[in-house]
Amino acid sequence: MKVTLKVWRQKNGSTPGQFVSYEVDQVSEDMSFFEMLDMLNNSLVRKGEEPISFDHDCREGICGTCGLMINGRAHGPLKGVTTCQLHMRSFSDGDTIVVEPWRARAFPVIRDLIVDRTAFDRIMEAGGYISVRTGGAPDANAIPISKKAADAAFDSAACIGCGACVATCKNSSAMLFTAAKVSQFAVLPQGQVERKERVLNMVAQMDAEGFGACTNTGACEAECPKEISLVNIARLNREFLRASLAG
Repeated sequence: MKVTLKVWRQKNGSTPGQFVSYEVDQVSEDMSFFEMLDMLNNSLVRKGEEPISFDHDCREGICGTCGLMINGRAHGPLKGVTTCQLHMRSFSDGDTIVVEPWRARAFPVIRDLIVDRTAFDRIMEAGGYISVRTGGAPDANAIPISKKAADAAFDSAACIGCGACVATCKNSSAMLFTAAKVSQFAVLPQGQVERKERVLNMVAQMDAEGFGACTNTGACEAECPKEISLVNIARLNREFLRASLAG
């Protein structure tokens, strides 16, 4: 198959960018989206042109490093899939595909399709660590945890921090990400000691980073590759209110 890519090219964060069109031929429908970009980059290098910069690491949908807006959708047209797990069979011969980076003030463009997502790291750091001493495995397993709480914690911890929630939100809100990271500890006994400080500090850092407010459109949940539930945002709001009232 043959596709036309309209790719956002930007030398760095201080220079203006623009869309540049490329035709990519002999694309196999079994290629991943990134393998197709690799093929394009190989041809650009052979021509002496600058290859397209994009984030990737594991290419297994686990690490959260990748992230592209493809035809206006975070990670592309499929639900519950990261960019690296998107395959060209999701497109048709002759398609024009628009590829651009995450668009958010808190995610400044570094180069081409790469943005700076260290704001997420700072939110995580603001949450700190749990102070419970678990000891060895037998000691950790001695702490009674209901299956309901364990399942909820695992579901929240599934967030890989890719930033799709921010990129797809009309307000560039990081509420779903922050809520997932607060929730994974809030429902467990090990997370109770720093429960109040954790939510207050993480929300304060989220606001300081310049993310927008949540208006409950649900776009974040719809485009999240791990399908993190909006239930986490409701829990974050409860945790924040409880901690604020506690003084």
